[in-house]
Amino acid sequence: MTHQQTPSGPTAGPRRRGLKALALSATLALALSSCSAFDRGGDEAEAAPEDQQEFTIGVVGANESHREVERIAEEELGYEIELVEFTEYTQPNPALTSGDIDANWFQHIAYLADYNVSSGEDLQPIGATAAVPLTLYSNEYDDVSEFTKGDTIAIPNDAVNQGRAINVLVQAGLLELSEETRQPEPRHIDEEASTVTVQPVAAQQTVNALESVQGSIINNNFAQDAELDPEGDGIFSDDPTDASAFPYINAFVTRAEDSENEALREIAAVYHDERVLEIDAELSAETSVPASDVTAEQLQESLVDYEDSLRNAGAETGDDEAGEAEEADEDA
Repeated sequence: MTHQQTPSGPTAGPRRRGLKALALSATLALALSSCSAFDRGGDEAEAAPEDQQEFTIGVVGANESHREVERIAEEELGYEIELVEFTEYTQPNPALTSGDIDANWFQHIAYLADYNVSSGEDLQPIGATAAVPLTLYSNEYDDVSEFTKGDTIAIPNDAVNQGRAINVLVQAGLLELSEETRQPEPRHIDEEASTVTVQPVAAQQTVNALESVQGSIINNNFAQDAELDPEGDGIFSDDPTDASAFPYINAFVTRAEDSENEALREIAAVYHDERVLEIDAELSAETSVPASDVTAEQLQESLVDYEDSLRNAGAETGDDEAGEAEEADEDA
């Protein structure tokens, strides 16, 4: 989906009102670093027993909000939680699929959909956390209007965050697309009509890229690590309260056979304890929007919708490539 909006600055002020509007719109329309003491690993992971009390949860870059959920789940609900920390986004889903961990908490629905479609797996969200804006930073400019023709902006190179980053730049008025698509790639950019060019880099390198390009779109956790403030340092971000942001709600995720597990759902719900929300708000410089009114079922409906859109886009790309090959054969 393309977004043609008047350029504006980052959304300002605290956004602690949740995503009720997005929840209502959903029906319409984010290698293991250590071995777990509780692992049930194997090629064919089994569903967690109903009476299981010990769980491993995979995260990327554990922070205070992860540890507060762990503390509350252990001290007040009686579970035993082990946070398993990964260094890259590509690691927690395969670990979950294989049964090395019981759940993960690092991704939004769009990322999960891309993983399921590309891998043929069926991981499922069981509890929403929050949506966080994706922000453009620059060491050279203070406003998007200062970018000039030929400037370069670094964007994450994984398919989902790359597509979202391109849409952020479309919303900022810096890029135009040659065709509408839900998950745009650099090939969809109309370079002649656009002000900037994009340079895809590994997501963890987007901070370092600020030293060599005019701007960089940086995921919130990497911005936190670099002590960048989305409100004070960022010059533009998408709006996590907009209905189009529903696929970017982050979630706790399990294997399909554990998607109804009451214990895992109870642990996921701890995120919406006010003590956790206060920590997350501070970590995100008050930019995160808790999705407290969003149900697991609404997340799962959004996941199916996004997966279908990716499959349809893939089928269209395949048809186009087949047509081009046929034309080449005829020319030959």
